[in-house]
Amino acid sequence: MTILILGKSGQIGWELQRALNLVGAVTVLGRSDADVGDEAGIRQVIRELRPKIIVNAAAFTAVDDAERKAAVAHRINADVPGILAEEAARVGAWLIHYSTDYIFDVRKSGPYTEIDVPAPLGVYGATKLAGEKAIAKAGGKHIIFRCSWVYSNRRDNFLLAILSLALRRDSIRVIDNCVGAPTGASLVADVTGVVVRQLCEGKHDERASGIYHLAAGGKTTWHEYASFVTSEAKRLGMPTRLEVSNIERISEEDYGAPARRPLNSCFDTGKLRRTFGVELYNWQFGVTRLLEEMAASLRIVSPLS
Repeated sequence: MTILILGKSGQIGWELQRALNLVGAVTVLGRSDADVGDEAGIRQVIRELRPKIIVNAAAFTAVDDAERKAAVAHRINADVPGILAEEAARVGAWLIHYSTDYIFDVRKSGPYTEIDVPAPLGVYGATKLAGEKAIAKAGGKHIIFRCSWVYSNRRDNFLLAILSLALRRDSIRVIDNCVGAPTGASLVADVTGVVVRQLCEGKHDERASGIYHLAAGGKTTWHEYASFVTSEAKRLGMPTRLEVSNIERISEEDYGAPARRPLNSCFDTGKLRRTFGVELYNWQFGVTRLLEEMAASLRIVSPLS
């Protein structure tokens, strides 16, 4: 079974290579291999390879930069998924794509379901929502996973930022009125692997197409998340100057970033569990496991690396 992965160097794309190599013959493309601005090139690759599964992990994820680079964000997050969906439909492939909690605003207090009406607060969320719509419009077989608060031991993410700040500062300020579930890129990749295997085995047809919410179990705030990371890092003997008591609570409004953050990033994952039979562990388990791996290797990855 031929599987094409786009976005090999990102958090999810990196983990997908491990998870999907167990399922089929994987071809992986990154920015150095395929120019996402080259529509003809993307179409040619798919028509020549004729994969059975296309997994798009390429995205413009710099939320604040998207406010200044709207055209670039739209090209990568909206136009490219539409192109991939058209070509997937042409060759009869499944397209798997990743979206975000940023497509929602702040109007709901409970977990969002797949049928809740999106209302993005900024450019990033708007472009990711446009990508979802472009995929649906193409009419092919597709799975869209909406993920939230993704972290890993590479690239730029909140967990690595906290570890880096804890090395350099005695106190930090963290948002306390946004809730969600930190979700490991490894969990996203493992769930994708389960779904891809089921698709390859013919357990689902085009009726399984649609949007699925994918996030770890439980919920927390950014402040509680930072406190947990700092506490676990200390327990594991990782170097840190920061004390949990010196993590100050602030509001999302006080944070003052160019792009608004959703106050509620909680997802109802019932549809994913019912359709594909997967169970999602609590967010604390995944965070602790990653920190244990990092402590064992005596290495902290900078969020800028």
